[in-house]
Amino acid sequence: MKVLVVGGGGREHAICLKLAQSPKVTQLYCAPGNGGIAQVAQCVPIKATDVEGMVKWAKENAMDFVMVAPDDPLALGMVDALEAAGIPAFGPRKNAAVIEASKAFSKELMKKYHIPTAQYETFTELDAALSYIDAQGAPIVVKADGLALGKGVVVAATVEEAKAAVRDMMEDKKFGDSGSTVVIEECMTGPEVTVLAFCDGKHLVPMPSSQDHKRAYDGNQGPNTGGMGAFSPSPHYTPEVARRCMEEIFLPTVAALNAEGRPFQGVIYFGLMLTKDGPKVVEYNARFGDPETQAVLSLLDSDLMDIFQACVDGTLDKIDIKWKDQAACCLVLASGGYPVQYQSGYPISGLEEAGQNATVFHAGTKLGEDGQILTAGGRVLGVTALGATLEEAISNSYTAAKPISFQDMHFRKDIGRV
Repeated sequence: MKVLVVGGGGREHAICLKLAQSPKVTQLYCAPGNGGIAQVAQCVPIKATDVEGMVKWAKENAMDFVMVAPDDPLALGMVDALEAAGIPAFGPRKNAAVIEASKAFSKELMKKYHIPTAQYETFTELDAALSYIDAQGAPIVVKADGLALGKGVVVAATVEEAKAAVRDMMEDKKFGDSGSTVVIEECMTGPEVTVLAFCDGKHLVPMPSSQDHKRAYDGNQGPNTGGMGAFSPSPHYTPEVARRCMEEIFLPTVAALNAEGRPFQGVIYFGLMLTKDGPKVVEYNARFGDPETQAVLSLLDSDLMDIFQACVDGTLDKIDIKWKDQAACCLVLASGGYPVQYQSGYPISGLEEAGQNATVFHAGTKLGEDGQILTAGGRVLGVTALGATLEEAISNSYTAAKPISFQDMHFRKDIGRV
């Protein structure tokens, strides 16, 4: 099969590595890809959001299957466009991807179908939002309704901080149109856990649980990022919690989407808070998370292409998905200044040595003219190692990362420990 993966980050590198191991995949392409992906797939210089260009290229080059990984092209309807062109595609259609593209929609869905989540209100008027914050007090959570690269959520410790976040989103358009509508919700407390799940529209198979670290600095300080590291499985996600999540959240979500005429095929990301009242949904994403994917897929012991095809064919209940009985840790090495301002284009050294003891997923890299790998983004690399225990996996990933260096390299020292 000729397979195209859409995207160009660490998540896509993890997906491409797994697909390259499948005997079914004879030719693998990635658009736009990056410096690391280029070592396992042929990179195609098309923007992930160029729906028309992507479909045209897939048709002209006779792709047998396309995997759409990022949120933006899913929200733009790339899967719908590929299917209309007769090309099987993995990922939700536009009307199902809305569970991530609109937080207001997903909150309304949860309210309508009694899926546990935080109390909330949705606002399109600035003054009404500010008055609500005054009435509720802090801590409180402010969310931009639309897609914002994983950065459109502010957990405000004070009323002033919450109001500033609302003004940033609604008045100053920090996230463009994504912040025209805001969702303001109660601040839930408890361990946060992510569960990614394969879904074929009717059946749902959860992957091992994981946990990522959003804040830029140690001790969960600093601004929100796209994720500074992740580990799997989460020690908080016990068999009893898993049972409750399946009965109270996962299956009801699939049923709710079907009832709304929005069957979901692809990966649903359940962001969960394990509160004293039980598990509740923090957010849905309509795709693999990043960097959770790098940790979770490292534990997969089955053919990923088989799973993708089963999700598209509606036969997920017919396959047995196997996972390694180990733990995984992904340590993100970022550009200094990320997620605010940072410089790129610096040479990276130590990759080969690090790769002897871990898998080094490339997120923001590019190939220089002389074949040297250069930095090309905020999150640059995800050093991912396995271990018999979580502690061992964490230790292995930090040890493996030691030889790697590039100018202004920054990483957290406490992944998996907070």
